[in-house]
Formats: sequence, C-alpha cells, structure tokens
Amino acid sequence: MDTQVADTLLGSLLDGRYRIRGRVARGGMATVYTATDERLERTVAVKIIHPSQAPETHARAAGFMARFTDEAKTIARLTHPNVVAVYDQGTYRGLPYLVMEYVRGRTLREVLAERRRLHPDEALAIMEQMLAAIAAAHRAGLVHRDVKPENVLVAEAPTGGVANLVDSVVKVADFGLARAVEASADDADGNQLMATVAYVAPELVTDGYADARTDVYSAGIVLFEMLTGRVPYDGDRPVEVAWQHVDRDVPAPSTLVPALPRVLDDLVARATRRDPGARPTDAGALLAEVQVAREDLGNPNTRTAVLHRFTDDAPAVAQPTMVVAAVRPAERPAWARLPDDDGPRQPSRRRAQPAPGGPAAWWARLTGTPRGRLSVAAAVVALGLLAAVGGWWVGVGRYTVAPQLVSMTKAEAQAQANRAGFTIVYAPPRYDDTVPRDSVVAQDPTSAAKILKGGTITLTLSLGPERFPVPDVVGKEFELAEAELNGANLVAVKGSARYDDNLPAGVVVDSNPKVGAEVKPGSKVTLVLSKGRAPVTVPNLVGKNLNDARATLDRLGLVLTETYEDSDKPKDEVLKQSPASGAGVERGAKVRLHLSKGPPQVNLPRVVDLPCQQAKQQLEGLGFPVNVQFNPNGIVRFQNPGENSPLPPGTPVTIGCL
Repeated sequence: MDTQVADTLLGSLLDGRYRIRGRVARGGMATVYTATDERLERTVAVKIIHPSQAPETHARAAGFMARFTDEAKTIARLTHPNVVAVYDQGTYRGLPYLVMEYVRGRTLREVLAERRRLHPDEALAIMEQMLAAIAAAHRAGLVHRDVKPENVLVAEAPTGGVANLVDSVVKVADFGLARAVEASADDADGNQLMATVAYVAPELVTDGYADARTDVYSAGIVLFEMLTGRVPYDGDRPVEVAWQHVDRDVPAPSTLVPALPRVLDDLVARATRRDPGARPTDAGALLAEVQVAREDLGNPNTRTAVLHRFTDDAPAVAQPTMVVAAVRPAERPAWARLPDDDGPRQPSRRRAQPAPGGPAAWWARLTGTPRGRLSVAAAVVALGLLAAVGGWWVGVGRYTVAPQLVSMTKAEAQAQANRAGFTIVYAPPRYDDTVPRDSVVAQDPTSAAKILKGGTITLTLSLGPERFPVPDVVGKEFELAEAELNGANLVAVKGSARYDDNLPAGVVVDSNPKVGAEVKPGSKVTLVLSKGRAPVTVPNLVGKNLNDARATLDRLGLVLTETYEDSDKPKDEVLKQSPASGAGVERGAKVRLHLSKGPPQVNLPRVVDLPCQQAKQQLEGLGFPVNVQFNPNGIVRFQNPGENSPLPPGTPVTIGCL
C-alpha cells in the first residue's frame, strides 16, 4: 500500500500558509514533508513531531510547547552554510512543527546504503563540513545530542548528483530537536534516553549528561561508519548496544578495512574516547584535527596506504584497488569551500633581473651618445631601486610575525601553523599547573616576534599539573616515613596519635591524604602515629545475660550500649558484641551489645473439655512442658495459664483432669 496515499496530512494547509505536498522521510521523533510556502512561493521542508512524542496532559503539553518554541528560536538564530536553516515554527492539530530549508539531495544514510563505505577523501570532506556546522552550534551554546547519518544531508553538486562527494555540500539538521523532545520525556518518566544507541556517547548512557564532547563522540562514530561501512557495536536490544559504548573502546577502522592509514585510526580513537575529558573539547577542535589528517593524507611523503576491497563471499581476502591521494581542503571548488578556507597558498616567486654588463667597446659606444648616457643613467637608477628592494627584502620583507599558539591544543596549533605555512618542531614537554596536558605552554619565537616566512616554530607542550602519589608509609616509624616522604618531594607532619592493637607506639597507622592520593610537589602529609595497645581489654560477653554483662563492663569502666534483635535465644542473652573480645580500648569507650528479644510468644490454646492425653500431646507439640494433676485418663477441667495467654515456648502449663 502506498504510504503517501494513506497519510492524512498530504494536501493539508498549515497555518494558512504551508501546503503539504509529499512525505520525504519518517524518523524516530518526527516525519519530514515537502511543502509549498504559498506566501513566498518557495519549496520548504516541514518536520512534524510524532503524536507519541507529545505530552498527553494539558500542563505537560503547555510546558513542552514553550520549550519547543524556545529551541526553535535558538536554532533559527544559528546561521551557517552547513546548517539546515529554520524559517518558522507552529502547531497543527496540537503537534508542533518546524519549517526548514529544503535541501535537494540525499541523507548520508542513503549514500552509505548505496556505497556501503566511502573513500577516506570523501569521508574527511564530509566530516569537515559536518564539524563546521556543529562547531558553529557549539559556539552558540547548542549541543546537537543526535549526530547520525540520518541528520546529515548531502546536497547535489553543481556538476550534478552526489557522485563526487568531495565537491558536495553537506548540511546538518535537527539542532536542538532531541533536547526539546527529551525535556518533555523527562517530565513524563524522568529517565528516557533520547538518542540513537548506535552513536550515543557513554556519559549520555550512564549520567544522562551531554555537552559539546558528546557530539564529538557521535561524529567519531559517524566517521567510523563512513570508513568501514558499519557501526562499531550491535546487539539484539538497544540497551545492549548502548552499554557497549560504556564498557568497550571503539575498535580501529583498520581492523575492519586493513591498510587504512594510521592517521584515520588515531582520529577515530581521539574522537571516541570513553572519558569525555580525553576527547577534543568541541567540534571546532576535532575539525582542526580532521584538517591536519587531510593534509597528512595529501602529503606524498606520508601517503603510503593502500585501500582494499572485500568481496561479499570472502570478506577476509583483500584486493588492492586504489591509492589514497587526498584532495587538500584548499583544492575544493570555491562554491563548496568552508568559510575559513583561504584558497591555495603558493610561495611568491620573483623574476631574476638581468644584470647589465658588456665589453669595453660596447661600453664606450653606449656612453658616447646622449641616448646611451640616458640609458646608463636609467640602468643605474634601476640598479639602485633593485638594491633598495633587495635590502628591504633581506632586512624586512622576508620576515613575518609568529602566530599566537600558546594555550592551544597540539592539533589546533599544528593546524594554524600549517595554514600560515610554518613548520612545527617540539621541545621536551614540561609540567604546568595552568595549561592542560597536550596544550602549548611555550613557543619560540614568541607570538608577534619576527620570523622568516615558512620558518620553524618550536613548541613546548604541557604535561599538565605535576603530581606525586603519597607513598605507603603505614607500619613505619616516623623518622623512616619522614625520609621517604621527603624523597617523594612531600613534607611529613606529625599529627594526632591513637591506640592500635596491632602496631607499637611511634609507628604510622594512617596518613592524610591517604596512601596513593596524588598531590602537588611540596604538599604536607599528616601522619597519625600509634600509641600502642589501649589499656583496657574488652572481655568476651557473648552468651551472658544482660545484667552480668553490664556488671562486668561497669567494673572495667566501659560504657554499655544495647541493640535488640530477633532470636530463639533467651531474652536479654548477648548474641554478639563490638568491639570483639580481646580488643584494646580506653576507659570510657562504648561497647555495643546485640541482645536477644527472646523466642517468639505463642498464644496458649484452650484444652478444657478435651481428653487429658490429647490435651497433653497438643500442648507439648507447641513446645510447652505439661504438668498433669489428678486423673491422667480423665477430662481436662481447668488449665493454668488460661487459654489465649501469650507465652514463650518452654513455659510450663498445668492441666487438671477428672
């Protein structure tokens, strides 16, 4: 059955303006239609939220609409050539919708369905434009939260179609939509994951928290899929796939497509680290690394990798098909170039000026006429100008100023230096308390200093804050512990002392900070020393009656605390104690006794008017010893205690039989 014919929205007029013409795609949160803006006579895309995503109650619906409207306003302010523009928003039959730019082309999902996997040049070209869009959102304070091939549109190139993916324009859609719907889901059940599990970041699974690094992780998974033709994890249930992102590292793409360049493995690994702090800080930082990777692939000195093709029936047999020869970003056509591309850079070349000269006769003839003398004068002036220009070039012209690279990450500094035509070398790294690890802490020459064009800049990277672990000095005398801490660049401080049953007096029993904690150089470590065994030994009170135990503790100067528990032991019998018997404590220390509440009580049944032997058997079966008076073969005429009396088992019962 034709789903478009069955779709009741086809032909509908939204807000008296947008006429629905056809359905483009249906996703997990919304359906996309093409529509005609009858006011401006242009084709637009309309995305309508599914009824299942909208809150049912009036109060939640009002809050959902307010959040959706705020998200729509924020997205509409996000303008970038690689972002699908948002024109309008509204509601239709109680369902919110967005009116967006209509992009002629296909989703990256459709491209991958047809091509299976992409050439590294194509994958990196698409990633550059994806990350440029997401970086613009990150700068505006937006997190996409649902980066996946379905939300990446590959527009048709001017040359026609999307066969040449390097020249195609990529646009990213659905900024903020996942957050707007998730806010409603949070109101409804408090714990709903609004993300596609194949691309979800670990922190979104474990904590429900998302920031710019969450989008970086999802973009890394998309790059993995473009290079390998599959996502890294699958499973029978979505929750199994989601938790694989938490428990496992994303494999290197070259494990699935052998001979992929190492730089692509490193790029995917950096973007998909399970620890968010180990990833690039945002899409802009990852974009810089992608640009460096593209230049590495385009460098004939480093381009040695060969791609392999695998047949469907023999996936393990590799056949070489093509050599990686990346197109540099600057070589892309101008209409598809990213906003910060400056075009190809060529070193300036100067034509050599011919030096005048000649034999003596020629010189005499030349200076013997007015025209010749004028020519000589012109030549002298030209030579003077050439000398002046040459002097300017040697003294000033061949120099430029060094860029500011301090505090940038290694990838960002490398990318900026490459764009300016400089070569980077690295000095030994050093510790720094303010500059994060793998960021630039110093450069030579410094920023704004003179440097030859195309010269070399030496960068010093930070190792992060210098930290020392607190050594294990427990069980050592103070002098030895102090010497070991001093050797670890730490300062030992003698703290309070306490009794210890196992360590003699003067020996370290604890430290603050604890053993193994990482601290700054020169930090103070307070050592707690033992005073030896405490003067009072705790007696064994288990099995004794409460009164006997209390008397024993009173004689020793110890304080009793009581806790009652259910037990079959007699009431007030000590079941266990803390501290245990034999432990050393000070006078006045508390000793907690766990006491029995006694066996559970049983209501005594009525046995009056029963045969004496039958009554005796019934009572003994309940655990009561029976004392029979008068005639053992008679009928019970009285019982003591009386019927329904609550008694613990073992209580004697007297019956009188006549």
